[in-house]
Amino acid sequence: MSNLLEVMKNELEELEKANHILQYSYKKCSLIGLRDDLTNDELESFEALTSRFARLSDLIIQKILRYFDSLDLEDEGTIRDRINRAEKKGIIKSADDFVKIRLLRNEISHEYKSDTIYDIYKSVLTLTPPLLECVENIFIYSSKYYNEIKD
Repeated sequence: MSNLLEVMKNELEELEKANHILQYSYKKCSLIGLRDDLTNDELESFEALTSRFARLSDLIIQKILRYFDSLDLEDEGTIRDRINRAEKKGIIKSADDFVKIRLLRNEISHEYKSDTIYDIYKSVLTLTPPLLECVENIFIYSSKYYNEIKD
């Protein structure tokens, strides 16, 4: 278990970095706003936002929540099971939002059509706040393991 706690501690450090960089991109793109005549620089900012959104969501859903389940001796189950358990633990406010986040992450990874990219940008702007909101809850929840890490 000690090794798992060390790995989780490293992932939490990565989470903090990914959280800060997504916050930066979100603020920047929120100020830009979505419109039909985005400049190349603005489009680049939105591309960075979507990439950072996907990275943070993967880190949370695929790694952090999985570590919590392992430490809490939960069966792995499906991604939906992991999301539902996170809601019950108070880590996330809405399982439905996180299912949407996961589906959007998949869409980001597989979207190649330029005519639907604005819909993705709009969804990312809408779902970034609940994604960012859960980061603090992750640190609160993980604090019950920090004593074990430091001992």
